Amino acid sequence: MNLHDLKSLLQRHFSDGLVTIVGSGLSCAEGLPGMAEIAQHLQAVIVDDLTPFDAEQWAVLSPLIADKGLEAALLEVAPTPALETAIVARTGQFIANREREIVEEVFAKTRTLRFTRLLAHLLKPDSGAPIITTNYDRLIEIAAEEAGLGVDTMFVGQFAGILNEHESRLGFCREVTLRGKQVQWRYRQRVNVFKPHGSLDWYHRDGRPVRYAGDLTSPRLIITPGLNKFRNGYESPFDRHRERANSAIDRASRFLIIGYGFNDDHLETHLTPRIRSGVPTLLLTRGLSPNAMKLVEECPNVVAIQHAVVGGSQGSSVFVDRAEMQVPDLALWELNSFISEVLEP
Repeated sequence: MNLHDLKSLLQRHFSDGLVTIVGSGLSCAEGLPGMAEIAQHLQAVIVDDLTPFDAEQWAVLSPLIADKGLEAALLEVAPTPALETAIVARTGQFIANREREIVEEVFAKTRTLRFTRLLAHLLKPDSGAPIITTNYDRLIEIAAEEAGLGVDTMFVGQFAGILNEHESRLGFCREVTLRGKQVQWRYRQRVNVFKPHGSLDWYHRDGRPVRYAGDLTSPRLIITPGLNKFRNGYESPFDRHRERANSAIDRASRFLIIGYGFNDDHLETHLTPRIRSGVPTLLLTRGLSPNAMKLVEECPNVVAIQHAVVGGSQGSSVFVDRAEMQVPDLALWELNSFISEVLEP
């Protein structure tokens, strides 16, 4: 396959029924910390927050984190509730501080987020374009507003916004007309953002989840990786966001997957079987994880692009119908480059 045919193939993927899944790779590309950097930060600061009892458990976890990484360590040793609270607090604040730096640049119009550029090329159905992200940050929401779109997160209100899916959807209704006996609803173009792992602006208030965009001393509602992750995922609002994400996956005609490693139990029960059933899938990532590579090798419906050094230059490794081709000098795996080369030629 030559480069022209490859680009034509990729362009045709952006059609009806597309569900986009965004992992930490895209946030890291914008400058947010990944798991390795978060682990280093926790190693440096978290002891200051712990009681002697929890410090003893951290002493067990700390060498495991250094040896295996944060996710693997928390899968091996479940933290106590107090230690988990401290991990959530330090992780959330670390990401929020870095996010603030990016947001200031976007606000000053000195930076355009990659996802803002991408949204111009996604179809927006009347029901909203479904975006599923395992990230805690708000860059998807910010990117959508910068693209002139509404953002439906199922929360209603600016201060302590409540989780109300029905009211949130109606908030985007712009016109209701009656044609004969049929009622027609016209909605603002929007994205529906589903965040099964939580968000930096989710908190608890009076026993229920709320959304507040500022920083509070109250614990953020985010799920850390590890043994407690699956249990916590069945609490509100994680459960509703997970259900909506899985419903979108089940109805998808095709997938666009950006910077996601296929290591999440909450999504994999639906996503991987759908891909294996033959749903066309385009995967963009700096490096394919072992789980992603297994799908690429077994599923001819998966087109995957990752970073590669080709002939001594920075290029891309592209898998089409389980066969690998090398593309020199073009970073097609990187979203900005992909948009420039494929969607805005």
